[in-house]
Order: sequence, then structure tokens, then C-alpha cells
Amino acid sequence: MPNMSLKKVAMPVQDPEVRCHNFEEVTTGYTEEMAIEEANRCLHCKHRPCVNGCPVNVNIPDFIEQVKEGNFEEAYNIISVTSSLPAVCGRVCPQESQCEKYCVRGIKGEPVGIGRLERFVADWHREHASKKVEKPEPNGHKVAVVGAGPAGLTCAGDLAKKGYDVTVFEALHVAGGVLMYGIPQFRLPKEIVQKEIDTLKDLGVKIITNFVVGRTDTIDALQEEGFEAIFIGSGAGLPNFMNLEGENLKGVYSANEFLTRINLMKAYKEDSPTPIQHPKKCVVVGGGNVAMDAARSAKRLGAEVHIVYRRSLEELPARKEEVEHAMEEGIIFDLLCNPVKVLGDDSGWINGMECIRMELGEPDASGRRRPVEIPGSEFVIDCDCMIMSIGTSPNPLIRSTTEGLEVNRKGCLIVDEAGKTSRDTIYAGGDAVTGAATVISAMGAGKKAAASIDELLSK
Repeated sequence: MPNMSLKKVAMPVQDPEVRCHNFEEVTTGYTEEMAIEEANRCLHCKHRPCVNGCPVNVNIPDFIEQVKEGNFEEAYNIISVTSSLPAVCGRVCPQESQCEKYCVRGIKGEPVGIGRLERFVADWHREHASKKVEKPEPNGHKVAVVGAGPAGLTCAGDLAKKGYDVTVFEALHVAGGVLMYGIPQFRLPKEIVQKEIDTLKDLGVKIITNFVVGRTDTIDALQEEGFEAIFIGSGAGLPNFMNLEGENLKGVYSANEFLTRINLMKAYKEDSPTPIQHPKKCVVVGGGNVAMDAARSAKRLGAEVHIVYRRSLEELPARKEEVEHAMEEGIIFDLLCNPVKVLGDDSGWINGMECIRMELGEPDASGRRRPVEIPGSEFVIDCDCMIMSIGTSPNPLIRSTTEGLEVNRKGCLIVDEAGKTSRDTIYAGGDAVTGAATVISAMGAGKKAAASIDELLSK
């Protein structure tokens, strides 16, 4: 019997007053009964609009049908045909603007909780399955992947399933990219990411860490070592700043540095060898998901946290769920404001940020109303920490050490429809091509490139 409720089965969460003092996962996940109840909201539409909304084309109606029947392992098998990181996607994908956006149930009520069901299935598999994936027969071809983030891991996984000898070269000391260093533990537990990576290793993917392509070795050197094709999925890890007076004061961080210290180096733990400032009052500049992650992390370090964003709440680009969680946790939103100067004391530490109030004017090229300064509306927010979260750019190291790679004016690699760069046998995808974007879009790019590489080498 279909469940015709207009609302999703509610996701269990930690109480805000409790969770803002710990780094444990905020949402605790569906039980089997809750998953089956939510799965029964799916109408199994013949035209399957949700699948077209998924960048990696997960067979959504069929996996949900298996959840309805309680066949959770079969549901996992269906998802894993097209997705290498289901437990990750179920947690951090913006389903509301992708698969769930096109769900028929969303016309009159809330769409089916596709992301919540994907997470449940992946977690159920991790907790109950004992059989490892089978390593395919080698096909004799050798491929290199640069970067062990979502784009690189997806490309590597898809190729490994076809028998390719895949080696991933990662600059950091652990694989995972932004999944490990960028997204906090309370949103994406690292042990879950590691489990997904271990599954790829079981498929035969080799991962070499502490290997900086462009320094340790070059793209050309990898080609000379026998790699027949190379995928560049090195992300966009170069933080952007506003070039304000005082940005070089102590206590001013990029969101990249702040989150990397906390997520990858566990700086929030008392016995951590990596220091991090425990601010009393922190200001985060920006309104995206990374800004929410930085703000909520600073809150868990004991700070009063303000988010300064130059547009209104309606234009805030972060996921609605993340904004709601931040508000529940006591994050203060200073909207229609923009920083103009960072203030400091005689010892070189930040002690405030001068801002100016904004109003929304005519739409800009993106279609959003352009924020305009209100003359004479300057004011100061006292703070001992400031985190800049206004986007990132690709690191220029690879393009500067590889001849013939064309880039656009933002330094992003230019690729064709197949994901191929301006050099034969070299492909790219994810943030290195698009600039900072979502995990699932990077996975989609890795998937496309893997298909193109397979088409090239299997001729």
C-alpha cells in the first residue's frame, strides 16, 4: 500500500543544545522501519524523472523498490552499479536541487527522501555485508588518476570495475580530498569515507599518497612511465581572499586552512598535535556550504559565531538543511553586510571587522540582485577570529608544469564534451575544470571521463 503522506519520514537528529558541543554526526539515520515507510512514498514513475536529475544516473526507482521489499543488500547492489560513494552521496549531495527536485511527489508535498534512503542502504551494507567486492580480470591497460577526491575516486572506481590497472596519486597523506579535509565529521564521518575508499582498493585501485604531481613528478613523467591515459581531478584548493586591509593579521584564516586543521588533523581534540585557535567570537565571511561548515565547526570550539553575507537569506547559496541546522545551533546571521576592513591590536591579532550594510539592486549576470553598499552605514563587529569562505580556485601547479594544457581566465582546465583536455590522452574533471562545485557534480565528471578513457583504450 503506497504511503501517500505529503511529508518525508523525519530524519532523527541530535538535539541542537547537545550537538553544538560535539563533533559527532548530527543526523543519526533511518531505522529499517523508517526506510521502508519512506520508500513506500515512491510511485515508481515510468518516466523516472529523478534519474535524469542525478549526475551519476543512479537507478533510483529500482533501488527504492528493493528497500520497500526489505531487500537492502540488493538495493545497495543497484546503487553501486553507477555510484562509487553511496554513503557519501546520501549525506552531502544537494538532492533538493537534483534528483528530488524532479520527484513527482514534490508537486503536492515533499519529494521522496532519496538521499536519506541512499544513505540508509549504504550504511546497512557497511554494517551487515561481509563479502568483499570481486576484483575484475585485468584488461592490460594502465591509467593514472591525479587527486583522490570525489572526481578522482569515481573515475578510478569505474575504470577498475572494467579491469584497468589504476593508480591514484594524492598530494596529502590520506585519500579522500575534500571528503576528508573539507567536510566536517559531524556531517560526514571520516570512517565512512575510509570504508568507501577501502572498497575501491578491493577492486584493485592503488593509491599513492604524499605525491604532489608537478613537484614529486610531472604529468609528462607519468606518461613516460607507461600510463596510457591520465585523469586530472586535483580539485580547487587555492583559497580566495578579498584583499582587505588587515587580512594578514593573526587570527585570520581561509576556510580551507581552518577546516583542514579540524577535519584532517583533528585539531578539535585536546591531545591533537596540530594547534587551532579556540576563538571567543568568530566571524565567517560567505554564505555557501563551506561557510556553514566553518561556522558550525567554530561553534563547536566554543565561539560565538557570526556569518557575514552580502545578500539576503533568500539568496544564501548553502543547502537549506545546513542553514537550518546552523540556525538551530545558535549561529548568528548578519545578512546584507560586507566586510571592508580587518582591525587589529598592537600585537598583530585581529580584534574586529569593519563592515558596511548593503541593499539589493538590479540583477547581475547570474540573475541574482546585485548587492549595493549603503553609504555611511559602516559598523564594527568585535571578534578574535575571521574565516574567509568566498570560494576557491584550482592550484596552478599542474598547468604550470605541463605544456599544452589550455585553461580559461579563472585558471580552470578546458575540456571537451568527453572530458578530454587540449592534450591527447589527458582528461580532467571536477573542481579543476568547473571551479568549486558539489561532490556529486565532481563524481559525474569523473564518471564521464572514465567512460571516455575506456572508449579510447578499448578500441
